[in-house]
Amino acid sequence: MWAHCIAAIVQRATRVNRIAPTLSVYLGRHFLLAFFGLLAAVVGLILLFDTIELMRRSVRAEDLGFGTLMLMAVMKLPHTVQDTLPFAVMIATMYALFRLSRSHELVVIRSSGMSVWQFLAPPLVLAGLLGLVNLVIFDPVSASMYDTYKRMEEGLIRNNQTSLNIGEDGLWLREAGDGRAKVVHADYVRQDGGTLFLTQIVVFETDNSERLERRFEAEAGQLSEGRLALSEVWLMEPGSRTEFHDQFELQTSITLSQVQNSFEAPQTMSFWDLPAFIDFSRASGFSALPHRLYWQSLLASPFLLCAMVLVAASFFLTANARYSSWVLRGAAGLAAGFLFYFFTRFTYALGLSATLPLFLAAWAPTAVAGLLGLTYLFHREDG
Repeated sequence: MWAHCIAAIVQRATRVNRIAPTLSVYLGRHFLLAFFGLLAAVVGLILLFDTIELMRRSVRAEDLGFGTLMLMAVMKLPHTVQDTLPFAVMIATMYALFRLSRSHELVVIRSSGMSVWQFLAPPLVLAGLLGLVNLVIFDPVSASMYDTYKRMEEGLIRNNQTSLNIGEDGLWLREAGDGRAKVVHADYVRQDGGTLFLTQIVVFETDNSERLERRFEAEAGQLSEGRLALSEVWLMEPGSRTEFHDQFELQTSITLSQVQNSFEAPQTMSFWDLPAFIDFSRASGFSALPHRLYWQSLLASPFLLCAMVLVAASFFLTANARYSSWVLRGAAGLAAGFLFYFFTRFTYALGLSATLPLFLAAWAPTAVAGLLGLTYLFHREDG
């Protein structure tokens, strides 16, 4: 089945070179104008509602001005825009086709013998290019800004005093409370059951003025149930001689579950950084399932945008229709978009819970949308 579909698409794509370059540019310009116009409106609405939501959440926060809230909303904006790209492409395609039909340009184009595949080639190519630009250029910028937003949210709104981070440079833990702070760094980490094994450990203990009180250097250690057990430890205190201990135990409120949840959100890591982080996490005994699933969904995103063009064309590729018919088609297209959104969230949740295989959870929405669009267009063109 897939072979026949691909062969049919290739056969029709070989006729695309008969499209006049001027007409291709004209069709592509209609799509881009509709896309960027819609995207500008969406950006304004997202910024407005995010700012209002942050104002509501920061009611109890002290010394948090409107300028800071606006900065947080701007930092979150690219990430939210990425989530809306498939719907922006779908609605832009529907609007471009609607304008061409209402001005009777679509009638002239189709009467010249142009197939639906030739007509949709410019928006399909542009949608794929937009997806690639989003993947390799826009996503790293979005991830960096979203990471800044998450840190500002943790520090200014949630007032979280415990900070954890794991990456290629090892594990970092920070615990604060009662005017004291403890910072732990380990070069290597490994999980085994309910215990986290650490090697090459450095621990700093500071007072409420952030002055160093004690420093520990240990060859190995174990973190489990509120305690950090160190072995082969050198203890250093200002004004005192360095002491060596075979074993030393520190009390901590950091638990293994906190460490497991300390991975940076996959949305805060760029497409280029995710593979190395996933390899490091799996080598450390963590599955990093959310990061693996998110990376697969990023790989599928350019194809998803192309699939949304096909879905939009299924509703609006009609040369002659009354105004009431256009309204019904638009409503049906928007309803299909919302159903597709819930389907995407549903498969993503199943992937996070390991109910669905990771590859299927990430690529199923793209495959379903693309096959539905292709089925209708094949039937309309050749049926």
